[in-house]
Amino acid sequence: MSDENGLDVLVIGGGVTGAGVALDAATRGLRTGIVEAQDWASGTSSRSSKLVHGGLRYLQMLDFRLVHEALTERDLLVTELAPHLVEPVSFLYPLENRVWERAYVGAGVALYDTLASVNGRRRRAMPIHRHLTRAGMAKKFPDLRHDAAIGAIRYWDAAVDDARLVLTLVRTAAQYGAMAANRTQVVELTHSPAGTVTGAVVEDLESGERHTIKAKRVINATGVWTEQTEALAEGEGGLRVLASKGVHLVVPREKIRGDVGLILQTEKSVLFVIPWSRYWIIGTTDTPFEHDPTHPVATAQDIDYILEHANAVLADPLTRDDIIGTYAGLRPLLQPGTKEGTSSAKVSREHTVASPAPGLTVVAGGKLTTYRVMAKDAVDFALGPRATALPSITDRIPLWGAEGLRAVKRRGRALAEKYGWTRAMFDHLIHRYGSGIAELLEAIEAQPDLARPLEHASAYLRAEIHFAATHEQVIHLEDVMLHRTRLVYEVADAGVAAADEIAQIVGDVLGWSDEHREREIASYRARVEADAAAAAAQSEPAAIEARAAAKDIAPMVPLTGADPAP
Repeated sequence: MSDENGLDVLVIGGGVTGAGVALDAATRGLRTGIVEAQDWASGTSSRSSKLVHGGLRYLQMLDFRLVHEALTERDLLVTELAPHLVEPVSFLYPLENRVWERAYVGAGVALYDTLASVNGRRRRAMPIHRHLTRAGMAKKFPDLRHDAAIGAIRYWDAAVDDARLVLTLVRTAAQYGAMAANRTQVVELTHSPAGTVTGAVVEDLESGERHTIKAKRVINATGVWTEQTEALAEGEGGLRVLASKGVHLVVPREKIRGDVGLILQTEKSVLFVIPWSRYWIIGTTDTPFEHDPTHPVATAQDIDYILEHANAVLADPLTRDDIIGTYAGLRPLLQPGTKEGTSSAKVSREHTVASPAPGLTVVAGGKLTTYRVMAKDAVDFALGPRATALPSITDRIPLWGAEGLRAVKRRGRALAEKYGWTRAMFDHLIHRYGSGIAELLEAIEAQPDLARPLEHASAYLRAEIHFAATHEQVIHLEDVMLHRTRLVYEVADAGVAAADEIAQIVGDVLGWSDEHREREIASYRARVEADAAAAAAQSEPAAIEARAAAKDIAPMVPLTGADPAP
């Protein structure tokens, strides 16, 4: 990125929006680079509710355009762009009143389905909603308390492994020529004598080396770090973003009897009980967060709040012992208006694109589902009039692993028999890699022991860890535990028992010494212990203090006059 040629577009931020911007710019033929201060998807984009949805709540606000936009993006992902990653999932909306509520909610969900149908496609991506009696509801979700509802409406949305989506976007962008570097922090924006942003100085957090990247346009997609990154432009303009914390609990599937998800209204937020892989994800909270955004954590109070509201409708209440994992993420809530000095802005209800300084574009707000629209808007805005002659084509670019998916699925039985896999294991691999499973099979042919499951995390193959190290820019053990797999909250010990084997596989690829490998394992264990201590703390400050006991293995560089920025 730092050669004399420079870039057409430099993207700051490796979450779903930044990854989407990099793909959009690269597929327009622009010389594109993307940098992320930590690991890919290490912020909000690995800590979401894992939903790709239209947003039923926006119907209550009568924002039909926004719902239609999100539903169009949902269906595009399910049918064309990422059918291996994004899968349909149905939810029950429990009803307490036989007449007015069934009519009111039923009309809203019918409108939801109608807006999804107006997408120019010949067939629907999702089934039409259905009204269920109490008996029908009990069949779909036996553990819903009998007196919690008189019936329900079953409707469809979709779910995704959010971090896997980000990794796939970055990988797809790289296929089309984008250059990508994680653990690379922007520490300065460079300027021309006239004040135009001309690129950035970045620091490799592994080596400490600094590089200057020249770029015709810089796009800031740093989520809750938006204002810290804007400050590097040395101006007064920009967007205002506040952080809101959302906490989720992870519970094994056998702890709740049900084949579908639940959506429940609470006094503070919407509570989802989401079937996800071999687990249930239950959340979320919605509380202001005014601390360092690098390490949000779940507190005992957060956990109790979610348990209380979930248990209000579950026939067999959950206890803390049933929880195998928790995670906390920060939503970047876009505030109305822009700061003084912002030259122009493009505003929707969900996201805004603005230019706080010439040469710098900022995009903030939005949600996982509409990342592609946000990316298109950001690149259009950065290009200005040139965008008309160089339009976005990402609505027609399948993500890595999508092409040839049907053909690979047909080989499922033969591959499972050859390598001794269950059908569930093959489905797991297809859901994560799609047709890209061919690259894992090449490694297995060269090293047959990679076909075995991990000894202490049998849901994953050794080949997946090897692939993460060879193809997915893993630098540290925690990259595998948190983002290439989700072992940090998929098993009760946060994957600590599997850490030795995983570190051995990764270390063999990356050339780690025994000392280096032990240091990586110790760092991860310290992180797990700190997260557990935070989850036992009653207050936010106490939880933050407990989490701070674990030092970052590649800490970000403090910026003069600002909090650490990605």
